[in-house]
Amino acid sequence: MMSNPIELVAAYWTISGDVYPFAPNEISPFPFAERVEAAARAGYKGVGLIHADLQATREKIGLKEMRRILDANGMPHVELEFITHWFASGALRAASDKVRSELFEAAEALGARDVKIAPEFDADTIDLAQVTDSFAAICDDAARYGTKIALEVMPFSNVRTLETARAIVEGAAKANGGLLLDIWHVGRGGIPYEAVAAVPKQYVVSVELDDADEKIVGTLWEDTIYERRLCGEGVLDPPAFIDAIRKTGFDGFYSVEVISKRHRVLPLEEAARRSFETTMAQFAAR
Repeated sequence: MMSNPIELVAAYWTISGDVYPFAPNEISPFPFAERVEAAARAGYKGVGLIHADLQATREKIGLKEMRRILDANGMPHVELEFITHWFASGALRAASDKVRSELFEAAEALGARDVKIAPEFDADTIDLAQVTDSFAAICDDAARYGTKIALEVMPFSNVRTLETARAIVEGAAKANGGLLLDIWHVGRGGIPYEAVAAVPKQYVVSVELDDADEKIVGTLWEDTIYERRLCGEGVLDPPAFIDAIRKTGFDGFYSVEVISKRHRVLPLEEAARRSFETTMAQFAAR
């Protein structure tokens, strides 16, 4: 018997429709209210939002109305993304800080548990001391808005191992800062689930579930934005990953992030329902 009920959040890309990360247009063709309502009917208890879509919706209806829609549909959980170049300087940092400010303001208004941040893509080296200091600083900034920071471990970045990731978050030692562990990135990065289970509870901020085929299609980047599978349709063994996460002591909600050229063309209701049902089935598999 589980000590607490499982609550799932529909990550942005799971119910956003025919858009994908870093596409020319990332804004969902489905209005915010329709996405929230479809997610609620499927059984979700929250939604995720990316910066571009958040800003577009904010301009149309405002943060107060967004919060009202969430509350009216029984959606207490929100996650926001994605801050890049938070460790950089110059023009890249200036652009990053603008996104940071807008996401943090929205996090406070919408009651977001956390804001996701990215490592440096396509990089093999890292200045660990500098990145750790930058992580501590962004956590301090987020704390002023009542939210947490979740650093995503990604195999095509300079934070591709749990050793590096843990060095950053443990070195910063911030109560509101930790890791985002996505089964896809963990699996494709060759990180053993036993290593996931050993992460201290306080450093597991966010968890994402999905699945993948045995073989990588194209580059890792192409595989992650076009070829993900619903939970149980691939080889990543979500029940084993969930077991590892539970061993950390993590007791928060789980996000479902299916980024797939097949999934994103489904009708909204079907995308929400199928992603919810296939993910919930993983919790009953063991």
